[in-house]
Amino acid sequence: MAEALDFVVDKTDLRRCAFVPAQHDAETALGDGAVLVRPDCFALTANNITYGVAGDMMGYWGFFPAPQPWGRIPVWGFGDVVRSQNAALAVGERLYGYFPISTYALLAADRVSPASFVDASPHRAGLPPFYNQYTRVAADPGYAATNEGAIAIFRPLFATGFLLDDFLAREAFFGARQVVLSSASSKTALALTFLLSSGRRDRCRVIGLTSTANADFVRSTGYYADVVPYDEVASRLAAEPAVFVDFAGNARVVEAVHRGLAGALRYSCQVGITHWDRGGGTEGLPGPAPILFFAPDHLARRLADWGPAELALRLGEAMQRFLASADAWLRLTVGRGPAAIEAVYRALLEGRADPAEGHVLSL
Repeated sequence: MAEALDFVVDKTDLRRCAFVPAQHDAETALGDGAVLVRPDCFALTANNITYGVAGDMMGYWGFFPAPQPWGRIPVWGFGDVVRSQNAALAVGERLYGYFPISTYALLAADRVSPASFVDASPHRAGLPPFYNQYTRVAADPGYAATNEGAIAIFRPLFATGFLLDDFLAREAFFGARQVVLSSASSKTALALTFLLSSGRRDRCRVIGLTSTANADFVRSTGYYADVVPYDEVASRLAAEPAVFVDFAGNARVVEAVHRGLAGALRYSCQVGITHWDRGGGTEGLPGPAPILFFAPDHLARRLADWGPAELALRLGEAMQRFLASADAWLRLTVGRGPAAIEAVYRALLEGRADPAEGHVLSL
């Protein structure tokens, strides 16, 4: 039997990573109600780099703890129950949810329904519930075995874009006539832009900011009204009422946008940190101070407003439209084993990943 492994990164230096003997293996003792899951396929995107960068600030290191100085970056994907001490969950059942990059994950299954359950492990009790819920794919109307790769990549990212789109619409775009997005090639930005550009909101143009290297790809998606390389931000942004949605976390870009738009900036929203090594403070910026958008908070509000069934219906319909559109530009790539995982991780960390690729991996 192959050795069980955990992929770990140094929480103080994300460039330092390793595969180490796992905390859980095939013989791990299971308490009452627990299940041992083998993560089977998962997505690795720039969003996972954000999890690492914001690990302490947002609690992401707390989901799957590791001995210091290590942390385990969570991923979204599919896994199978390989052992069970829960009468409601059988060996062989397939799940979708939040997993470590590990051979095994131990979950304390609670509040089991036909559609889902919650991991009630004590160390996860104070963490956002959104990340603690696991979907039983047999009862998931949005699941298709042939589409697992795209679902693994886009379900969490598209949900963030969907909630951002809903938040901005609910606020009437703060009176803006343009929405400016950094890291325009990131998959969450593409999801948001698809919704903004395909909805009945043509009064807001969507402007994508990106690197010169990614500009042609961003234009090729057809989602953006205009694409502006980062080094042209100061001269190319029109000084008309705008909302800025920052997926990059690049201090120089944030400053250039705030100064370039000057008094025209109505709202500044921070979502991601794809430029994790170029961060900085936001003190002294002209215009409104950047405000963090935390998707689970808005999700909780919409669950209260609409209920789970209506939210799932709206989100599922919108995601189906997006995935049909993404077929034109997305290339799914599949990798297996430690070497493949580390190669993709380093490419994302160093900004070398091809934005047209979606990486689906297995340990």
